[in-house]
Amino acid sequence: MRTPYGAECPFYYEDYHRGRQTQACRLIERTPGGGTWKPYLCATCSVPGVVRANACPHLALEARVVKTWWGLREQVRIYAVCALRLVEVPRPEIGCGECHRHRLPPLEAERPSE
Repeated sequence: MRTPYGAECPFYYEDYHRGRQTQACRLIERTPGGGTWKPYLCATCSVPGVVRANACPHLALEARVVKTWWGLREQVRIYAVCALRLVEVPRPEIGCGECHRHRLPPLEAERPSE
């Protein structure tokens, strides 16, 4: 679904049907201790970019609302884990580097010369 700031995010949810006014980030909601989500957090959130750059089915994301330096602003900080290897992924846009090796087709054997 499209966020208030125009990015396509699979975790953003809104419902305005028949007078309802519901907006939510399902990723922050499902993270224990994720904090309170507000619509302005979508402006600087990196989750839509990560999901667009990395389509690995084994990438598990968590998100928390954290205060920045001196507590003046809030931002979304994401934590990524490879569910296949069970390791932390430092750059979720790229992935762990091992999952794609399992999905590649095997190299074609060299054909004997005739």
